[in-house]
Amino acid sequence: MNTATEEIEFIRLPEVKRICGLSTATIYRMAVNGKFPKQVKIGDSAVAWIRSEVDQWAGRKSAARVDQASASSASR
Repeated sequence: MNTATEEIEFIRLPEVKRICGLSTATIYRMAVNGKFPKQVKIGDSAVAWIRSEVDQWAGRKSAARVDQASASSASR
């Protein structure tokens, strides 16, 4: 979560897609379901995402993969 002292960087959809590897439709569907960071309206017809939130989401996915791999190795 961002604090007042952190600089907020907004990123647009192409960068979000590059980071997460998801399609536009999947990003919006997951955001509606609370499984991906929601976009922020930055203009009359423009939205963006907060980079730190997208990066945290990606980090959680990566950590879950590592945890899952560790659990699989331990059960062998």
